[in-house]
Amino acid sequence: MKNPLLNLLAKVPFFKLARRLGRPRMLPASLTVSLTYRCNSRCMTCRVYERESRELTLDEYGKIFRSIGRAPHWITFSGGEPFLREDIDSVCIEAYRHCRPKIINIPTNGLLTDRIVGKVGRIVEACPDAAVIVNLSIDAVGERHDEIRGSKGSYRKAIDTYHGLRSLGHGENLVLGFHTVISRYNARDIPEIYSELKKLGPDSYITEIAEERTELLTVGERISPLHADYERAVDFIAEDMKNWEMKGISKVTRAFRKRYYHMVKKILLENRIQIPCYAGVASCQLAPDGDVWACCIRSEVMGNLRESDYDFPKIWFSAEAARIRKEIKDRDCFCPLANASYTNMLFSFRTVAKVGVESLFGG
Repeated sequence: MKNPLLNLLAKVPFFKLARRLGRPRMLPASLTVSLTYRCNSRCMTCRVYERESRELTLDEYGKIFRSIGRAPHWITFSGGEPFLREDIDSVCIEAYRHCRPKIINIPTNGLLTDRIVGKVGRIVEACPDAAVIVNLSIDAVGERHDEIRGSKGSYRKAIDTYHGLRSLGHGENLVLGFHTVISRYNARDIPEIYSELKKLGPDSYITEIAEERTELLTVGERISPLHADYERAVDFIAEDMKNWEMKGISKVTRAFRKRYYHMVKKILLENRIQIPCYAGVASCQLAPDGDVWACCIRSEVMGNLRESDYDFPKIWFSAEAARIRKEIKDRDCFCPLANASYTNMLFSFRTVAKVGVESLFGG
């Protein structure tokens, strides 16, 4: 499989111009689709399960993806727990049919082993030209993971799911990894978590920092780690990642992750933005009920797809969307949201150059 990020680079100047003018003429390159707020975990770092979903149907998603067309390069299907949607495979395939993304990313807590393995198998087969990335969420080892995730047996089930997905044998378009939310509950345990999961031979190991988000109902919860603890954790990971044997998209993901860790450390230390934010210009999020957000940190509604006849461009190019973009640009936000940061780094020539060198030559 060719590097799925390369053909996006030609669009970078147009998105840069769109951000400067405040009115894009292109649809987003990165789309996060929150399929549900329902969740079978009760994490210390998230209360999204308390929200009412009012979920879009498969037919509604078909209309939305048709209106978006082949603009998205990267689509993330998140939750809640996305595999609580029994039709998640059909939704992903519908997105692939209309949008042809190069990357389909699905995070999961891994509790529904049989369903996850079956659905991922179908997605991988039906979307051969997309890198299908599945990341299993592991926040500690053994019973401590169960405590943080609020569900007994979670660790064992997630590991069983990992082995089940490994048995699919679908080749290079399935990228299987682990994902850890670094919070005040586990920041000092990251070396143990990382070392234990590394033994299983994942294609990647990624982390993001726990943060207060309107979407997750965690504003004021004080879940983020201390700066010193976070720095020690990601420095340990970045140093050890140099020794991983990786290829293809996994090498690129590793390089971007190392740049992300470096950037988040600076954000936490300096309390200011490090690179321009393209939320609402090159990236956005769809809530389960059809609300369109520039990002999930602010969760400001550009418009609702049900109320706009499922016409995404109508919302994207609206006056309200332009107002929200201007607020984001003028407010000088400095959040470390991982999904948005990935997009922002792709539109930073300096970051892309460093990632390219590291992917080719290591470091």
